Amino acid sequence: MKALEPRDAALVRAALAIPAGDDPDLMTRFAAAREEGAPTLWLDELTLMTVLFVGFPRALVAARMLRRLEPVAPSENGAAYDRWQDWEARGEATCRAVYADHYDKLRTHVQELHPALDAWVIVDGYGRTMGRSGLDMVRRELCAVALLIPQRVPRQLHSHLRGALNVGATQAQVEAELDLAAHDALITRRQAGDARRLFKDIVAKHPAARPSPRTAVSPPPAS
Repeated sequence: MKALEPRDAALVRAALAIPAGDDPDLMTRFAAAREEGAPTLWLDELTLMTVLFVGFPRALVAARMLRRLEPVAPSENGAAYDRWQDWEARGEATCRAVYADHYDKLRTHVQELHPALDAWVIVDGYGRTMGRSGLDMVRRELCAVALLIPQRVPRQLHSHLRGALNVGATQAQVEAELDLAAHDALITRRQAGDARRLFKDIVAKHPAARPSPRTAVSPPPAS
C-alpha cells in the first residue's frame, strides 16, 4: 500500500499551491483533490488553516477558488467567541500533541516574544482552528508542512515535520510528501532540498521515525 492515498497526495498538492501558486493552479488542484475523493470539507478546513500559516490574503484567494467549485459555503457560526475557554483547553491539548516534549519550551519562548502571541497561538491557532474536527491531525500536519515548504521559515517547518510524526504520521508518509514537493513545479530545488535535510535531522533523533509499513492516513473523525 502506498504511503499516501491518492486523495491525500492531492490534498498535499493543493496545500503546496496555496502559498506558491496562482489562481489557475489552485483551481486545478482543488478540482483534482475532489476528483481523487477528498471531501470538500477537507478543502474548507485546509483553507481555514491557511490563515495561520500563510495569512488572510492567500486564505481569501484559496476560499474564492474553492467556492467556484463548491458555491455553497458551510453553515456555521464563525464568531462564537463566548467559547474561548473551550478553544483554550482544546488548543493546549492540540498544541501539546504537535510539540510533545517541546511544548513547555515553546510556550515559554512565545510568551517571552509577546504574551498576546502566546494567547493567539493557543486559543485562535490550535484551539479555534487546528483543533477543529473536520480534518484529522495527521492530515492537518501534512498540510501544515506543505504550506510551509515554499516559505523561508525553517524553524516552523522543522516543528511541523516533527509534529507530523508526533501526531501519528509515519516516516514513509512524510517522505512521500517530500517526494511530491521535490517533483512539484511550484517548489524550487532549494526549497525541496531544505525540507529533506530538516527531516533527515529529525529522523535521526525522533523515536517514532523508524522503518514503517506504507500505510495510508487514517480517516478523519466525524465533524
